Amino acid sequence: MTETKSPRSCSTSRRRILQGAGAFIAAPLLLRSQSAFAAWPDDKPIRIIVPNTPGGPSDVSARLISPGLQEAFKQSIVVENIGGGGGNIGVGRAARSDPDGYTLLISTSAYAINPSLFDTIPYDALKDFAPIAELATTPNIFCVQPLLGVKSMKEFVALMKKEPQKFNFTTPPVGNTPHLAIEMLKLREGLKDVATIYHTGGGQAMQGLLSGSAQCYVGAISTARAHISAGTAVALAVTGASRWHDLPDVPTMTELGYKDFVLDNYVALSAPVKTPSDVVARLEKATIALLLQPDVAEKFGKSGFKVEARPGKDHMERLQREVPMYANIVREAGIKLPKGG
Repeated sequence: MTETKSPRSCSTSRRRILQGAGAFIAAPLLLRSQSAFAAWPDDKPIRIIVPNTPGGPSDVSARLISPGLQEAFKQSIVVENIGGGGGNIGVGRAARSDPDGYTLLISTSAYAINPSLFDTIPYDALKDFAPIAELATTPNIFCVQPLLGVKSMKEFVALMKKEPQKFNFTTPPVGNTPHLAIEMLKLREGLKDVATIYHTGGGQAMQGLLSGSAQCYVGAISTARAHISAGTAVALAVTGASRWHDLPDVPTMTELGYKDFVLDNYVALSAPVKTPSDVVARLEKATIALLLQPDVAEKFGKSGFKVEARPGKDHMERLQREVPMYANIVREAGIKLPKGG
């Protein structure tokens, strides 16, 4: 007697056959994909995009870590500078790169500030990248002219409140962490009538203090350090989470009673968000091991940075905290980029 199969059982059998065939076809593709990432890196150079022109902190940091990473992975590391747009052009290029482990990004605090500073940017600061490691940080510093005769932030604020129109801050360009530190102080102390003079770089900003065109410099410690030693500038406070190692007598803004007043500059390494997690993990492990080497830490120190060697998870926590923090400062201070800025 011939058994008659129901249409349902025939349909089920066909599905099983098709599923089996699909698995048979997909298996080699999956194996090849897994094999490709297992072999990472192969003979393709790894590119580190620096979204700034050569010579700045991000560029210096990339060139400090690239020899060590090259040695760790036995593969060429190429540093590519893509400046312009306040760093947005290079970051956008990295965000659109293939997430294959062969394109990385060096970012600075501008990465967290720009989303609130520009009308449109080519990346999402919290979604488009997988942080690998936070490399190093450096705080900003408040310095004043010795002729003012003040020795503390409290004394300087009291002086400005008496005659705010007579005082100027000097700082590098609009929208960086020194500028936002100034705006935060103005907001906290009601100093909206104190003017700010912007410059293209830290050296020019410091010259504004030395020449007497401004009474307070806010910027990188590396720019101010020699003048503090020479007595031509008086350090009042730093904006880091702790005191700076070779200025132990200069308090932090937090110590002086300014709650949540930590506005330091960071340098971090990231990869496009869909980069395989095992590749990101290998990069994280190698980068942190490299940063913990004394000679590497010393080189960062000579460049004005303190090595942090924080894993990607910690850096993401910083971004989740700082992106909205900077947005609040920009909004409350009414900061607008100049045309062409």
